[in-house]
Amino acid sequence: MTGETGAEGALAAGLAEGADGYVRCWWQDGLSDYQAYHDTEWGRPVADDRRLFEKICLEGFQAGLSWLTILRKRENFRKTFKNFEFSEVARFTEDDVERLVRDAGIIRHRGKIVSTINNAARALEMVEEFGSLAAYFWSYEPDASARPKRVTKEALVANPTTPVSIKLSKELKKRGWTFVGPTTVYAFMQAMGLVNDHLEGCCCRVEVEAERAAFRRLLTRTD
Repeated sequence: MTGETGAEGALAAGLAEGADGYVRCWWQDGLSDYQAYHDTEWGRPVADDRRLFEKICLEGFQAGLSWLTILRKRENFRKTFKNFEFSEVARFTEDDVERLVRDAGIIRHRGKIVSTINNAARALEMVEEFGSLAAYFWSYEPDASARPKRVTKEALVANPTTPVSIKLSKELKKRGWTFVGPTTVYAFMQAMGLVNDHLEGCCCRVEVEAERAAFRRLLTRTD
């Protein structure tokens, strides 16, 4: 039941003890589905191209909304976007766009729907060039020297973007990707394990760091 304490035994800012006695990052709010996402997915390194594509698209849909809203619609998104198999999504037509903007199970934002189809085509180009999306995205994993010495709520709130996420955002836009601003890109990096932003004292932090240490990176330098 990991947890850092401050004065008089209080938990450090940004940590919350759940009903199960485990201490977690504050943002999961003790909600069962959000807590499960925090514990089993967020920050754990991912090399699967389908999952990487899904996540960067869903982060684009999140813009202006909360991740919880997207998480609770994620299965609907998967059904409507062919499980985010980008070779299939790239073949979507204007008829598919019209179908999706009428689908109440997802976020009916035409621009974001069109963006997902566009990004599927860009993902195919990236695989052709680099071998996989994983090889490309993991080449942007920040060096340890670029990371904060301590991951705290204050540090995360103050830095919704990083120099690396800004650079990756710019490079993706040059390649024709859309809805990939630096904040969206950093949220993607956090979720897919390119960084470990579980707070110091969170019950998942040490385990996630061990997974990152054991993770086999497929690196293709992009600069």
